[in-house]
Amino acid sequence: MSSRTDEQHEGRGLLAPMTPAPLEEGFDSDDPRRVEIRNWLAQHPHPSGADLAGAQLVAPHWPAPWGRGADVEYQLLIDDELSRAHVQRPINPIGIGWAGPTILYAGTPAQQERWLPKLLSGEEFWCQLFSEPNAGSDLASLATSAVRDGDEWLITGQKVWTSYAHISTWGILLARTSNEGPHQKGISYFICPMNAPGVTVRPLIDMTGDHAFNEVFLDEVRLPADYLVGEVNDGWRLAKVTLGNERVSLSGEGALWGRGATAKDLVDEVRTKQVPHTALERDDLVKCWSHGEILRLLRLRLLSAALAGREPGAEASVRKALADDHGQEVMTLAHRLAGTAGMLSGRGPGGSDGAEGAAWHYGLLYSQALTIGGGTSAVQRNIIAERVLGLPKDAPS
Repeated sequence: MSSRTDEQHEGRGLLAPMTPAPLEEGFDSDDPRRVEIRNWLAQHPHPSGADLAGAQLVAPHWPAPWGRGADVEYQLLIDDELSRAHVQRPINPIGIGWAGPTILYAGTPAQQERWLPKLLSGEEFWCQLFSEPNAGSDLASLATSAVRDGDEWLITGQKVWTSYAHISTWGILLARTSNEGPHQKGISYFICPMNAPGVTVRPLIDMTGDHAFNEVFLDEVRLPADYLVGEVNDGWRLAKVTLGNERVSLSGEGALWGRGATAKDLVDEVRTKQVPHTALERDDLVKCWSHGEILRLLRLRLLSAALAGREPGAEASVRKALADDHGQEVMTLAHRLAGTAGMLSGRGPGGSDGAEGAAWHYGLLYSQALTIGGGTSAVQRNIIAERVLGLPKDAPS
């Protein structure tokens, strides 16, 4: 599968990341690291995903040979130089954001050599095969089975709400390898080729009209023994590594799971276009912007912890729970500020139309999924209550 760009994802629900503004202050233009990146870009004015991966510029915070072990300042420097050169990294959010860190954490050197190069370059797109019809929020109750058959694993079951399964080369898969003891103790973590015999992908069309989600049927799919990541029955521990990184990734700057517009974008829209608003809406804009700033600072705290080598913990759930509500806050307020024009599919606040107006309208519809996908708000709040506040477990209803 070839490297993907925003244009190739258009119409599939994958929002393009906001391009960061070049940094004008805070960095020495003669910093040797900046000069080295700038010289490399001069030699590669139109780098491919493979070029960027080979230069360790896709995930610079990863350890060598995949990244540069970059600290926050070094990462911002690299981001700035790429932005100045109008170079965008490969788009592979699940692969780079979730699967890659788990393979780095628990994969063998052979597994890392097999999967990480094309994962980083975007040549092979990834999906996540975790949720099931009866195991979404309660993921530990999953029923998809994996049975050892000689040198292979035989996988049977069903997954649902699998983002981009229809365009993915590989998927990270949780399956049950034991029914003894607690549910969490009988789960293993696999890599599944999405073109394997027995894999069937069916589309789920969401309310935006886009096809991003899928249900996936696994009918006696055979996986080589070395497609198991980590130890047998240790998949729940690895899943928590993946989900921790997922909740950090889903909590990026944009209001829609790290993508799309921000509260600041909405405020800028109102200010530059002189959008009429009431005193109440003015107060709501201030609150919305303030929430966005709090989340931005919390995200920096999470990134700093990750760079220090600490696994994402319950604080990732804190930010995701807040960010999901905030995403709906931003898009609902934008819809209100559009007035009666907001009833039209291609209109946004200030009379914006075309692609800009359509993006705001799409955001309103898409934001309804935020408090459900990636772990429901109820689950996030239970995690916070039990792991952060030390409250007793939620009593079953």
